[in-house]
Amino acid sequence: MSEWLVLTLAMAAACAVVVVVTLVRARTAAVDEDPSETPDVIEYMTMWIGVVYAIVLGLAIAGVWEARSAAQDHVQAEAQALHEISQRVRVYPADVRDRVRADVNAYVGHVVTTEWKAMADHGEVTARGQELFQRIRQDVTDYHPKTDYEAQAYQPLVDQVTAADAARNARAGSTGSTMPPVVWFGLIAGAVVTIGMVFALQIRRTARELLLAGLFSALIAFLLFLIWDFDAPYSRGVSASAEPFLALFPQLHG
Repeated sequence: MSEWLVLTLAMAAACAVVVVVTLVRARTAAVDEDPSETPDVIEYMTMWIGVVYAIVLGLAIAGVWEARSAAQDHVQAEAQALHEISQRVRVYPADVRDRVRADVNAYVGHVVTTEWKAMADHGEVTARGQELFQRIRQDVTDYHPKTDYEAQAYQPLVDQVTAADAARNARAGSTGSTMPPVVWFGLIAGAVVTIGMVFALQIRRTARELLLAGLFSALIAFLLFLIWDFDAPYSRGVSASAEPFLALFPQLHG
C-alpha cells in the first residue's frame, strides 16, 4: 500500500472520528447544558496547533541542519585523507611520488570545479571523478615497496585511500534532498492550518492585529524557506563548501 494512501486514510479517519463524536455528543447532550461555561474551543485548538507545528518546524530545521553539517564533515574527511596521501607518499621514489601527487591534484581540481557544479545542478557526482580517484587508488596499491621504510608507509597510505573513498561515497550519498515529500506535505499543510486559524479567531482590521498577523505569517514563511535552503547540502544558499579542499591544496587557487 502506498504511503500516500495510508496517510490519506489516516487523516480521513481522524477527521471522521472527530465529526462523528461531536455529532453524537450534540444529540445526546442534556437540554440544560450551557456551552458558555466551557473554555473557548477555538482558542484552545489554536494554541495547541501552534505548539505542535512549532515542534514540527524545530525538528525539521534540526534535521536539515544536521544533514548539512554531516555533508561538510564528509568534505573535510575526504580532503584530509587526500592531503595525507599527498604528504605521506614522500617516502616513495621521486617518479612514484610525483605521479601520485599529480593524480591527487588532478582529482581535487576536478572535484572543486566540475564535480561540485554537477552536485549542485544535478545532485550527483561525476564518472570522471570516480575514474580519477581510481587512478589514485591504483598508484598507491600497485606499488611494491622496495625498502622497510617504504613498507612501513604502505599500509597507512592504503588506509588513507580507503578513508577518502568512504568519504567520497558519503558525499555522493548526501547530494540530494534530505526531506521526503511526505514531510514537506506536512510542513506546508501545517502552515496553512496554523495561519488559517488566525482567521478563525475573527481577526479585526486594526493596525496592531494586522501587523502581528503579517509578522506571524512572515515568520512561518522564513522558517520554511530556511528548511528548503538547508535541504540540499551542496547547493542553494547555506551549503557545504569546497573550502577544505582549497585550504589543504592551496596550489589549486592558481
